[in-house]
Amino acid sequence: MIKRIDRIISEQTNYSRKEIKKMISSGVVYVDEIQIKNSDSKFDESSICIKINGEEISIRNHIYLLLNKPKGYISTTDTRIANNILSLVPEKYKTRLLFPSGRLDKDTTGLILITDDGEFVHNILSPKKHVKKVYEVLIDIPITLEMIDCFKKGVTLNDGICKPANLEIIEEYKAKVTISEGKYHQIKRMFGCYGAKVIELNRICIGNLELPNDLNIGDIREATREEIDLIKG
Repeated sequence: MIKRIDRIISEQTNYSRKEIKKMISSGVVYVDEIQIKNSDSKFDESSICIKINGEEISIRNHIYLLLNKPKGYISTTDTRIANNILSLVPEKYKTRLLFPSGRLDKDTTGLILITDDGEFVHNILSPKKHVKKVYEVLIDIPITLEMIDCFKKGVTLNDGICKPANLEIIEEYKAKVTISEGKYHQIKRMFGCYGAKVIELNRICIGNLELPNDLNIGDIREATREEIDLIKG
């Protein structure tokens, strides 16, 4: 993608636009061994080598952020909406066109990926890819063996039959549910078929990536390459 050099550097580093402009004026920024003199010079970020003070800057085509979503935030890219999920993203990433990989309800917590890589998101959300999502669920009535059996067969909702899901009892009212699709309010509606109301819902795993121990509620950080591979399942 063709971008201004100051934008490229700001997206790839922790430097502010003001700092970048000052470095360019100082003559320490080079692109493909040519000194950059104007911050508005444009380049294709996918095919250049940037050096600052002789040190090469690693170019990342995409950003992958892991968020432990708190309650009260809406999975939307519409920044006009209060408590939108992108308001939790650090300023240094906001020059990119970021979006969440799927939705978590306003009152649902847990692991969510925010990225600018549309193809990656499509692959992990597509039911054909069978990327699993695991949730901890607290409901208002005891979990039954009938629920376990019906989840395994595929619960019938008003918009179709769900793919087989795994329901594992943790405590009398608490369970772990594994699904490989993402129908609207799916888990809430699945339990609703048995007269149960979901009190708490927390996503703890996407693909083979479990919610990292260092990611507290509301925390957000870049995913490692290993974590991205785990999400792919």
